[in-house]
Amino acid sequence: MTQSIHPLPGPACPVSHVDPFSDAFLGDPYGFHEELRDIAPVFWLDRYGVYGMARHAEVQASLMDWETFCSGRGAGIEDFAKVKSWRPPSKLLEVDPPIHTRTRSVMSRILSPAAMRQVRETFTARAEALAETVVAKGEIDAIKELAEVFPLHVFPDAVGLGPEGRENLLPFGNMVFNSFGPPNAIFQESVANAKPVVQWIYDQCSRDRLRPGGFGSQVWDAFDAGEIDADEAATLVRSMLTAGLDTTVNGIANAIYAFATHPDQWRALRDDSALIRQSFDEVLRWESPVQTFFRTTTREVEVAGTTIPEGQKVLLFLGAANRDNRKFPEPERFDIRRRPIGHAAFGAGIHSCVGQLVARLEVELILTALLKRVDVIELAGEPSRKLNNTLRCIGSLPIRFKALAA
Repeated sequence: MTQSIHPLPGPACPVSHVDPFSDAFLGDPYGFHEELRDIAPVFWLDRYGVYGMARHAEVQASLMDWETFCSGRGAGIEDFAKVKSWRPPSKLLEVDPPIHTRTRSVMSRILSPAAMRQVRETFTARAEALAETVVAKGEIDAIKELAEVFPLHVFPDAVGLGPEGRENLLPFGNMVFNSFGPPNAIFQESVANAKPVVQWIYDQCSRDRLRPGGFGSQVWDAFDAGEIDADEAATLVRSMLTAGLDTTVNGIANAIYAFATHPDQWRALRDDSALIRQSFDEVLRWESPVQTFFRTTTREVEVAGTTIPEGQKVLLFLGAANRDNRKFPEPERFDIRRRPIGHAAFGAGIHSCVGQLVARLEVELILTALLKRVDVIELAGEPSRKLNNTLRCIGSLPIRFKALAA
């Protein structure tokens, strides 16, 4: 699955022996991030024979320059120009113009601000009901009883999925995001867990399984209109059911974790609920759900004095860029009054997350519903991490809600 190891680069490029896909790194990346940022703007990861960037300026510039740092050769460690991937490439994340222009325009229309306004009322009702339930319980696992429950209910509804089998979406998405890294034990375990559900996922992408009028059905309407082909339509529906779910689950989980470990920030949000949307951007910066993505150079390029040859994989550390003190003062501090403009959690440029409006809406509604009911959010036990080659995940998050006085 990994590419062949390229000879070491010239002496101008520092070499790092850090393994960004090790259990230690994925479990607690921030010390490693600091080490990588301190090495140089560009470095060589000798374990995998790829270049890396962890500072904000270089990560952001690379994300913006799709013509040099392309996605069409894979957003993972595989180079699609050299190997045939075991999985179908994403028609959003792993294509470049002109194909990307076509698929992106379809998805941008379907997941538009107007579409969010149409689903807002139903999403709100579910958020209010769920908040009422979890606050009444007092103590919950915020992953199993909140962060997974809400997106698994509202977003598949909006896509037009039937009610049965939605639990299959989580192991499938976990496998997809693991596949962007090397074929390590984490990836192999996720493949084994997802194997029984793969066919179910593919079946759900056919137009006859989708409720008319939903986001999925609208993708097939675009096929009828000649905007995309049948393979692109099925793949775009599948992308909604993976990328549109796992990142939101982790976004909600990371928000709850952030406020549980920073009670002063929950008080600040209670004092000024207008900060809700801004606070989510700070969550995204401080604990980025998507930690890394690869790009591939299409030509020889010089970055900060280092020459990267054509056809080289470059690992962009989005999570590290979001804690770069060259861009964000006191980056380890979670502060909802910060305006983290330019964070890389949703990517940047033409490949920025097309479903971010959905994630923003879901988190806004959950936080709004909790603000009406919760005085204090606190940890009720030690959280546990769920390791993923791409995502920053929490496996279990014991939370205690102290309700507002009636």
